[in-house]
Amino acid sequence: MRATTACLSILATLLFPAALGAQTDWPHPGHDPGAARYSPLAQINRHNVTRLRRAWTFHTGDPAGDVNSEGAPIVVGGVMYLAAGKNVYALNPETGQQIWKYETKGTQRRGLAYWPGDTATPPRLFLGVAGKQMLALDARTGQPATEFGDAGFVSGDAPSSAPVIYKDLVITGDNGIPMVRAWNARTGKLVWTFYTKAQPGEPGYDTWKGDSWNIKSGSDVWSFMTLDAERGLVYVPIAPSGGNEYYGGLRLGNGLYSDSVVALDAATGKLVWYQQLVHHDIWDYDVPAPPTLFDIQRGGKTIPAVAEFSKQGLLFIFDRTNGKPVFGMEERPVPPSDVPGEELSPTQPFPLKPPPLAPMRITRDDIYNLTPEHAAFCRELWDLNNLYNNGPFTPYSIDPKKMAVIFPGREGSGNWGGVAFDPQLGYLFGTTVFHAGQVGRLVKGERENPRGGPYDKVFPGGGSNYYSRFWDRKSGWPCIQPPWAELIAVNAKTGDIAWRVPFGTVDALAEKGFPHTGAPNTGPMVVTAGGLIFIGATNDGRFRAFDSRTGKELWTEKIDASAHTVPVTYQGRNGKQYVVVEAFGGPGIVAMQGFFNDAPGDSIIAFALP
Repeated sequence: MRATTACLSILATLLFPAALGAQTDWPHPGHDPGAARYSPLAQINRHNVTRLRRAWTFHTGDPAGDVNSEGAPIVVGGVMYLAAGKNVYALNPETGQQIWKYETKGTQRRGLAYWPGDTATPPRLFLGVAGKQMLALDARTGQPATEFGDAGFVSGDAPSSAPVIYKDLVITGDNGIPMVRAWNARTGKLVWTFYTKAQPGEPGYDTWKGDSWNIKSGSDVWSFMTLDAERGLVYVPIAPSGGNEYYGGLRLGNGLYSDSVVALDAATGKLVWYQQLVHHDIWDYDVPAPPTLFDIQRGGKTIPAVAEFSKQGLLFIFDRTNGKPVFGMEERPVPPSDVPGEELSPTQPFPLKPPPLAPMRITRDDIYNLTPEHAAFCRELWDLNNLYNNGPFTPYSIDPKKMAVIFPGREGSGNWGGVAFDPQLGYLFGTTVFHAGQVGRLVKGERENPRGGPYDKVFPGGGSNYYSRFWDRKSGWPCIQPPWAELIAVNAKTGDIAWRVPFGTVDALAEKGFPHTGAPNTGPMVVTAGGLIFIGATNDGRFRAFDSRTGKELWTEKIDASAHTVPVTYQGRNGKQYVVVEAFGGPGIVAMQGFFNDAPGDSIIAFALP
């Protein structure tokens, strides 16, 4: 591992303090610590966005398919930092010129975090690297910060998303280990630990039956956490409880704090409040997105809020100080399981508003006649497998004569892209991933790992997860009526849907006269004061700008590869506003087999007005 430092004189110039006030940065993966992904810049706006042109392109040079990034650059003090492929880069944000490069041992997933340092300690970058380690780099040189941990590394911690920085603490989740930890940003010393599986003697321990709390995997934090710095609260999205994703007989109980949004005291790690969004998860319905922080103006009062867009297509909005639902929430009865040893929760939580943003039930009558051949395939798929759906949270059955079709599927309606917030409009924006559902049943199986339980999930025709959706797997077209993916605006003041439009294009169908079907997508967006939403996300290789008031698509650019990363926007020292997106393609998105087989890329692309 090494840093290339050929252009450090450029870095010294860019970091000169007088330059800092001359530009507006993008200092966090979500722009602000609360991940609202809103920029106050308006030089590029709904009136001139069609004039956007490429300003520069930077190529990482990684082998095809080896970039595997779902993160975002950050721009601080006149320097762009990003983790892509096996490398960390510092670039000139106005030209794309490389300042330094640090080579790591493994691919990076979802970005890095910046700590500003102080008079005694230079600014640092923190990220997870291969070998279950967290790395601290000197932001000026790209070299490991040797005073941190063991020569710049802390072992046993592997954040797959960028850490949260609170004062002098680096707060990390861990992909695979059920805990959140805080480390001293100077020394790497462990400061506090919060266990995301309630431990013996702790509140919530009684939600685990027997010793099921001791399953070592699951209830981890693989997505982004967010921070209310003023209140000193960190918000944590937590995954399911581990073991077999579709059978919970070895982890009975609701299992706190799996599938929850948890608020912690950022200074101590103490629990402040929680809301569990799925009880006893057998659908792989993680809490996948950064909890987005924003304020609602209503009745002359300001409600500090946090929103979580769930895989099951529900947008939960809570008061972020106490966890109380802003629009109310209720437990609704859901279908039981026929699987021996399984004990599902009889109810699941639903917000009273907004309404579900994606289909949560389906019948044979919902099969869409896109083409006669497609409709015939879908009806045969339904009839041969005796498919059924009993509404939201339909469980898989062990009955060999039928298979469940579940909406949404494990990829979700919402996923790690989450939502963005426009404080001018008071709108939350999100996209639905792809309405292809999930099909399968459980069978008695033999596993090498007994923790997984006695059942395996099977699909129509056998094969991998690629075969498990309610679609024609050859064409990739779902069996229900389009649009299969949407961009949706929700009025955060009222909880009503403001507008919704199809999102993405299936080129083969556009040629047949179906241009507005929507396309598979995963990835966040950025909203600007110029009245624009910028987003890549789709597997059709396009980068788009929408009017935030109406959802009208204003600008589209075919780029080098699909962009499943966070776009960022900032103002350079030259006074220009830039919009940057990483075009790395889809092969690295391993959890979504079949959706993202689009070609790989290695480009970071900047757009600006002429």
